[in-house]
Amino acid sequence: MKLTILAVGKVKEKFYQQGIAEFTKRLSRYCKLEIKEVPDERTPDCASETEMLKIKETEGNRLLAHIRDTDYVCALAIEGKALSSQELAQHLNQLGIQGKSSIVFVIGGSLGLHPKVLARADFLLSFSRMTFPHQLMRVILLEQIYRSYRIIHGEPYHK
Repeated sequence: MKLTILAVGKVKEKFYQQGIAEFTKRLSRYCKLEIKEVPDERTPDCASETEMLKIKETEGNRLLAHIRDTDYVCALAIEGKALSSQELAQHLNQLGIQGKSSIVFVIGGSLGLHPKVLARADFLLSFSRMTFPHQLMRVILLEQIYRSYRIIHGEPYHK
């Protein structure tokens, strides 16, 4: 199975980069993983709703350009469905059984995802009703994917 993390913006902080590198290495025995970044737009301090929607649209178009019709798209969104680690593992396993060979996890920028991206998603996943930095979400998502594969393979994992 090929997994892609498609995210807005670069990860600048070294500690996030190290976490991402560690989970990327761990996941290499379970799946083919690719991380793609699209540029983020600068948001003015006092941006209007119209300006923010335009920024999300620009970032959204960049994201959509990397998504194929055959990809199963899981967008991270506050309004999505919250799953336990076991439920996420079950969901990923079921996708494999259904023959989904390319899964794309989408992480938006600081303003979130444009409605066009949410509409393209096959599944909306929420990690919390709280807002997290998108760089940190990469680490959290990768850890949960790694945990999912450990669960799927019946290997021990930290509860």
